[in-house]
Amino acid sequence: MKHLRPALLGLLSLAYPLLVYSGLGRFEPRWMALPLAAMAVVRAVATKEKVWLATAAGALLLAASSMLGNHALPLKLYPVLVNAVLLTVFATSLAFPPSLIERLARLREPELPPSGVAYTRRVTQVWCGFFVLNGGLALGTALWASDATWALYNGLVAYGLMGLLFAGEWLVRRRVRARHAHG
Repeated sequence: MKHLRPALLGLLSLAYPLLVYSGLGRFEPRWMALPLAAMAVVRAVATKEKVWLATAAGALLLAASSMLGNHALPLKLYPVLVNAVLLTVFATSLAFPPSLIERLARLREPELPPSGVAYTRRVTQVWCGFFVLNGGLALGTALWASDATWALYNGLVAYGLMGLLFAGEWLVRRRVRARHAHG
């Protein structure tokens, strides 16, 4: 049960754009804000990490804004908030090393060579760029695109782009490791 809650929360977060899209045609935005508020409260209770507490607080502000004004836009800004939080986490790790990707790499390889440290720093910078681009596109779709386009981008395309970045980085990492092993 302890591991089910984070998994369910993650699944709801992933499905959020599609849930909002399907609900907006049936319910007023103020009622659609209730699941976002509930998700934020569950996240706040389930975590002790400051970054997720900040995300929960931001989500509660978006939900409250939607409830009070009965507007859909605050609901559509949640993916922007998530990208901003992730950008902040990754960028902060660049300012205060080790970078986030270096920390993850050291879980598998505690004695990471200097070339590995430089590589992980570059990958962290690439992820920062991704979150800027993805957050900008999420904002653009929230402000100027149809609800269907917003849901398609934020509920499918953004995840596909993230998967491509993961896969591309994995392929590059294999080549870099092979080059360093032979040279």
